[in-house]
Amino acid sequence: MARCIFHIDLDAFFVSVEQVLNPKLKGKPVIVGGDPERRGVVASASYEARRLGIHAGMPLSGARHLCPQATFIRANFSRYRDASTKFMEILADFSPQIEPLGLDEAYLDVTGCEEPYGSPEKLALAIKERIHKELKLTASVGIATCKVVAKIASELCKPDGLLEVAPGGEQDFLNPLPVAKLPGVGKKTEQALKRMDISTIGELASVPLDVVREQFGAIGIVIHSYAKGIDDRRVEAPGEPKSISKQITFAKDSLDRRLLEANLRWVCQEVGEELRCRNKRAKCVAIRLRYADFKTITRQLTLKEASDGNQVIFTTALQLLNKALAQQRKPIRLIGVRISNLVGKEKQLHMFNSNIEKLEHLNGAIELIRRKYGPTAIKMGKDIT
Repeated sequence: MARCIFHIDLDAFFVSVEQVLNPKLKGKPVIVGGDPERRGVVASASYEARRLGIHAGMPLSGARHLCPQATFIRANFSRYRDASTKFMEILADFSPQIEPLGLDEAYLDVTGCEEPYGSPEKLALAIKERIHKELKLTASVGIATCKVVAKIASELCKPDGLLEVAPGGEQDFLNPLPVAKLPGVGKKTEQALKRMDISTIGELASVPLDVVREQFGAIGIVIHSYAKGIDDRRVEAPGEPKSISKQITFAKDSLDRRLLEANLRWVCQEVGEELRCRNKRAKCVAIRLRYADFKTITRQLTLKEASDGNQVIFTTALQLLNKALAQQRKPIRLIGVRISNLVGKEKQLHMFNSNIEKLEHLNGAIELIRRKYGPTAIKMGKDIT
């Protein structure tokens, strides 16, 4: 029995969530990423903005140049995580075999689950209807016998589409497509393939495996199989995350201690919140600094005791920042924090020091307020105004 794999991808996810909250933004060029007057990149763009050449990852200043009339919105990841959680809960109602890929897409193995609906297409339509009814979002669905073909199919039918590749039709579907459509084929690999006169997936599939393996090594074996529509990977939940990281790029390179500390505190709050959402504690805190000349350094410390407290993370990160500034005083372009060596929530309570528990209760109360009233509803006294 052939497998039935869905790749389900929410369309322009960050932007779509913002449009649900503010329907006046629908049908307009909208860019999520932040203030175009400051450094940063596009996180998500509406299809109206994409038609003007705007895409995720490009500088916000470049996006503003292409579309000065666009509405720019700062990303609110707490809001997007909430929508993502509901999205995954909907998928779980249709099949227990889910493999999330970030916040807005997932593979779903629905082999056998489609029978009550009559066909895979009808099952996919039922999923799309649930997503639209409950989240007011649209999703594109690719259906195939394997993950790689299902993913390509969903990309080709965006937005709000559905594309099924029937069993046995994988090669005919893939053959005419540009080779860059294959997962694993980046710009450098695409250029190397073009030097071999290979520009379509079908041309790659027709090349002897030994030739591709000699040119590209292990990745060559993978992309050659993908080009033939062969992908035996199972749909399975990812393993536990090994680290959590956040960073911020400044509008102007800076050595202003107040600015650096305020942004460092904000980044620490973000990683602390995500850490607690995952019911984890961290044993290691690291900072990442990128200077005006683009030189990048990392510094880290191992904690005496695993923690999920904002203040513990910030105090450690600040110690690392102070040490880095003492060694090299150059304007800073980017500052980031990564926490790693994650462990479970369980810990030994402190008999004589209740301050730690008090801080944990305070962090929880602050997060409840921010989730209800927004991220700026309550701030630390040293935060940026």
